[in-house]
Amino acid sequence: MKFQQYDPEHFFDEWFLEPGVPRPIVDPLISRIRALPEGELQRRQRTAQQAMLDIGATFNVYGEEEGAERVMPFDVIPRVIPHQEWQRLEAGLKQRIHALNLFIADVYGDQKIIHDGIIPRELIESAKGYLPPCMGIKPPAGIWCHVTGTDLVRDEQGQWYVLEDNLRCPSGISYVLENRRVMKSTFPLVFKQMEIQPVDEYPSHLLETLLTLASPGLPDATVVVLTPGLYNSAYFEHSFLAQQMGVTLVEGRDLVVVDGYVQMRTTKGLKRVDVIYRRIDDDFIDPAVFCPDSMLGVRGLTEVYRNGRVAIANALGTGVADDKVIYAYVPQMINYYLGEEMLLPNVPTYLCWEPDQLEYVLDHLEELVVKAANESGGYGMLMGTQSTPEQRADFAERIKANPRNYIAQPTLCLSRVPTLMGDEFVGCHVDLRPYVLYGEDIYVHPGGLTRVAMKRGSLVVNSSQGGGSKDTWVLCQEDQC
Repeated sequence: MKFQQYDPEHFFDEWFLEPGVPRPIVDPLISRIRALPEGELQRRQRTAQQAMLDIGATFNVYGEEEGAERVMPFDVIPRVIPHQEWQRLEAGLKQRIHALNLFIADVYGDQKIIHDGIIPRELIESAKGYLPPCMGIKPPAGIWCHVTGTDLVRDEQGQWYVLEDNLRCPSGISYVLENRRVMKSTFPLVFKQMEIQPVDEYPSHLLETLLTLASPGLPDATVVVLTPGLYNSAYFEHSFLAQQMGVTLVEGRDLVVVDGYVQMRTTKGLKRVDVIYRRIDDDFIDPAVFCPDSMLGVRGLTEVYRNGRVAIANALGTGVADDKVIYAYVPQMINYYLGEEMLLPNVPTYLCWEPDQLEYVLDHLEELVVKAANESGGYGMLMGTQSTPEQRADFAERIKANPRNYIAQPTLCLSRVPTLMGDEFVGCHVDLRPYVLYGEDIYVHPGGLTRVAMKRGSLVVNSSQGGGSKDTWVLCQEDQC
């Protein structure tokens, strides 16, 4: 296959500086691809996709009656990130998670950031993820966001931006691990030639993080992964992580509160649970406190948690920082709590609850990306540049009816990476979701999930909207790997 016809156009292309001129870091890959016999790369692409199917790397699409379970589309052309560039991202992510954790602790504690007028009280209290029952809760070591997936994008100059934070139940790490496993068998010689940071240690890092939450002095803490069940969109990941960590995968019906502790039903009777890695939203986790008709959670769990008799990751209430309106205030959080300037900037954001910014948004809908404050997966979003007049009129009415629920951002020309489509390489837009663990220290897992918009010209990378994924190669510092 040839790259001669590949044109990066006016976008920031992560493989090519200009037509026919690759970036030096991908030279070994390009040489290897050029050396393959005709049709071999397509064969390896099919083999890799079949491997994803064989391991069950699927996700469910809500709202579809037929064919709801899909295999995550996978592309064998990886994304490559130089070591120095990754170091800058790592430092920015650590700074951000540190500040966000302090913010969540403050929101459910002294609320100094509100009293000092940095963030309006009404914005926090109207956030869907703000949970008054969590006031006064003190999780182990004061850590609330143990697992974070922060979405990053690059613009046409190659500048990195934070697109959004995911602190409730961030998903996707299983695809990172499986993508790498598949790629090692697809390009074994390239992995020997290029020094690429490994990713397979994530489950052990996650387990170590969870074990730090257990009460001191417990000789053998019991950790479980709490899943909503088989029909959840990320069930593959829940079962995968439980298996990789060597812990039990449970549903709400497997747990019960007895004698002030969370107990797990086993064939030998009840067994105390010390740490719950929950993959279930707050609304459904305890019908005694939140959604009363939930069949997914554990009645009485919140009280046990408040009394310090079980640890939960991520802590209840972290969703307040997932709100896309609150996201706009992270630069102020970093300055307020850390006394530092932000290392990784936010995408410029318009807050529709402010009248002057609302007016601008309504007048420029065809240029902007409009997002609902608490939607995810590409839902509740208007891509202004690709919208119809009818869609813009519909969104204008939604925004005016509930301005607090919407933000708007300029349409970034996202960076691109070559993607194999049939017999040609097509430049497709990508984002990146690195995963951050917060235990005794803050650990940023090398690389992350590169999501790719696999429809020509599309900017939407979400798997539920037709997106796929690539392996992410972070190159090692000399003598590091």
